[in-house]
Amino acid sequence: MISDRFKSILGTASKIADKFKEHNKDLYLVGGSVRDILNDSEQPLYDLDYTTNARPNEISKILSELTCSLWKQGIEFGTVGCLFEGIRHEITTFRQETYIPESRKPAVIFGESLEVDLSRRDFTINTIAMDLSNMEIIDPYNGRYDLERAVLKTPLSPEISFSDDPLRMLRAARFISSHNLAPVEELVSAVQMLNDRINVVSKERIRDELDKLLTTNDPSNGLWFMVDNGLTAHFLPELDALKLEQDPIHKHKDVLAHTIAVVSKTSPNKITRLSALFHDIGKPKTRSYSPQGVSFHHHDVVGAKMTRKRMAELHYSREDTEKVSKLVFLHLRFHTYSFGWTDKAVRRYAKDAGDLLLELNELTRCDCTTQNEKKARELAERMDELERRIDELAEKEELSKLRPEIDGQEVMEILDLKPSKQVGIALDWLMELRLDEGLLGSDEVKHRLVEWWSKEQHS
Repeated sequence: MISDRFKSILGTASKIADKFKEHNKDLYLVGGSVRDILNDSEQPLYDLDYTTNARPNEISKILSELTCSLWKQGIEFGTVGCLFEGIRHEITTFRQETYIPESRKPAVIFGESLEVDLSRRDFTINTIAMDLSNMEIIDPYNGRYDLERAVLKTPLSPEISFSDDPLRMLRAARFISSHNLAPVEELVSAVQMLNDRINVVSKERIRDELDKLLTTNDPSNGLWFMVDNGLTAHFLPELDALKLEQDPIHKHKDVLAHTIAVVSKTSPNKITRLSALFHDIGKPKTRSYSPQGVSFHHHDVVGAKMTRKRMAELHYSREDTEKVSKLVFLHLRFHTYSFGWTDKAVRRYAKDAGDLLLELNELTRCDCTTQNEKKARELAERMDELERRIDELAEKEELSKLRPEIDGQEVMEILDLKPSKQVGIALDWLMELRLDEGLLGSDEVKHRLVEWWSKEQHS
């Protein structure tokens, strides 16, 4: 039984199928949309995927009779997309794709059989198709049964599937988390045997799949799957290094378990989740022991550098890299203010965080994974206090736009300077004054500047 919520969407899909039928071509709905329809998912459907026996140029010609809004970036791989009746549709020729050894791109071979096309898909839950002419479900690999059992398996042997496209090993991690699936034993064994094949996949595809996993509701099971089965060792070895041995004297907790717990507590957006994933990667390099216990001094500084390096190797954008590494660098800042939040401390904290203030506050809260209720409550209360103090000061001052009360042009006029390094030094001093004492007024700031400059000249 198809829910009423999906009937209008299927009506739109049927119009496309009718157009293909006019050209004596078959068209089947496949992939996540079929899963959602069968599961009666509450998630809205904005994208539909299809497969067809029409060749790419034929797809383009047929779709052009329905809409002029086409995109052909994937036509080399058999995919043509369009926007029709407010929905994105992507239609792909029957195909199979395999990786040539040491190649980073799949070789695409077009076919004529729906069943062969379905067999080359990653998992059985994605091999379910719908014949739009009669709404019949076509399920040659029992994907519907596996979906009901919450089992993850491949339509062909996992060794064949993962050899054809090694990225599917990372996709397995994502589906384990996003659909709460349990991988069959053969799938796990295949990943353990073939995990080094992930090295032939481009860094961009690995990065994109990691982002998809991290932005699932709870990535924990997927992250453990990747670590436990040797995948992260090839593209994120810093994560494996967090699995520190338990120290019998100091009883410090496993840093990897803590990290994954923090990731699962944060909200599912890319920057916050990445910062949670990387926030403690500096600990193995900074671990030391003393009579007082284990310590990780400056792991925030070391971790920020390691984050920049790893994100660059995964080809993240410079903007994303800077945001995440900044959050890693600042994630301990909250704990340096152990004696209450003065105006000065609040201003400096807000200035350093900049437009990442909300993300930093969230990371700080989620970094508390202690089972000690008293400690957890005390940290939450201190965080509440900080956020109240930020709100109070924000009403009086523009914390998000902290800057000296006079600009460089005024500094040059007051001190009779030309554009030079000295102007920058003066502005830095004015910024410190702003952070220490807040808004003083233009006249007072100018007076203080002249006094400071006079002392500088005679020192």
